[in-house]
Amino acid sequence: MREGTDVLVIGGGPAGLAAAIGVRQKGFEVTVADGAKPPIDKACGEGLMPSTVAALLELGVTIGPGDGQAFRGIRFVDAATSAEAYFSSASGFGVRRTVLHQKMVERAQECGINLLWNTPVAGLCGDGAVLSGTVMKAKWIIGADGIHSRARRWSGLDANAPKEIRFAHRRHYRVKAWTDCTEFHWGQKAQVYVTPLSNGETCVALISRDPRMRLEDAWREFPKLANDLRGAEPSSSERGAVTVTRRLGKVYRGNIALTGDASGSVDAITGEGLGLSFRQAIALAEAIGQGKLESYQRAHRRLARRPHIMGRLLLLLDRYASLRGRVLRCLAEEPELFARLLGAHLGVAAPDLLATTSLRLGWKFLTV
Repeated sequence: MREGTDVLVIGGGPAGLAAAIGVRQKGFEVTVADGAKPPIDKACGEGLMPSTVAALLELGVTIGPGDGQAFRGIRFVDAATSAEAYFSSASGFGVRRTVLHQKMVERAQECGINLLWNTPVAGLCGDGAVLSGTVMKAKWIIGADGIHSRARRWSGLDANAPKEIRFAHRRHYRVKAWTDCTEFHWGQKAQVYVTPLSNGETCVALISRDPRMRLEDAWREFPKLANDLRGAEPSSSERGAVTVTRRLGKVYRGNIALTGDASGSVDAITGEGLGLSFRQAIALAEAIGQGKLESYQRAHRRLARRPHIMGRLLLLLDRYASLRGRVLRCLAEEPELFARLLGAHLGVAAPDLLATTSLRLGWKFLTV
């Protein structure tokens, strides 16, 4: 093990690898330490939005047809209504989490990043961190160790930030997707994502407020989806995770910065978790290159604003079925309006267009 490094990244998931690659592109020597070994999996919807694919490309990670299945938009479905909107230009991709992680590992190796797998970090010290009983010195330390981040706690950045917790479960099925969109099915107590993957696979992910709910419990709420999957053979075991909405007051202290879910997180309902962490990584690399983490704080706040707003709006629809029904009917009758809102969600709509679209949606909502 090396005795020192310019930048030590705690956590080797996608957020940590993105931060490591971004900083390495600035010319720093970088080491990543993680207690697991690749490929690292996590229960998620596995759909990468076009903006997420673009952020990966900026980091030198190319997602193409050989890695997953392209999808051209989003479809909202409830018991009575279906509304869909298409992306304005590039496609999204359904990519297995393990495939994405392996591609990022390969990119990190290509960049010359020192990857320490099966190497948990035991704590921070004055000028570095403790890895396998040895102190590794580092000029900069990046905490990218997820929702339950120990780096966040060690650095004193937890500050009892308020949070909202929900629960996710994911399983893959050997069935060719019947849709060219990522489908989002709304139920009374849960939502289900359906994402087309390559090789005739489909990813199905459940999100609910009930920690005991599993996919098999949810089919009663989603009879159409259950029928689409009838007879499909599972190609993976069911895997669970926690999804958290949390905003931190500060994401750095001294020479320590947090990124990804360690730095605050959005509910999985937004589909923006990975994309947000990749954009944060790019901003953090720029700040470390300048030697000014204050600029990262400002960029982090700006980047998180839109996903948090969209998350609150979507969770509002989750709580109030009658409101959700009216909104979905509006979007079904005005697909162009839905497309504009999707562009706003992805950050590709101008502020004046977003304001106009919001007014139009409000009027449509009142008259539907």
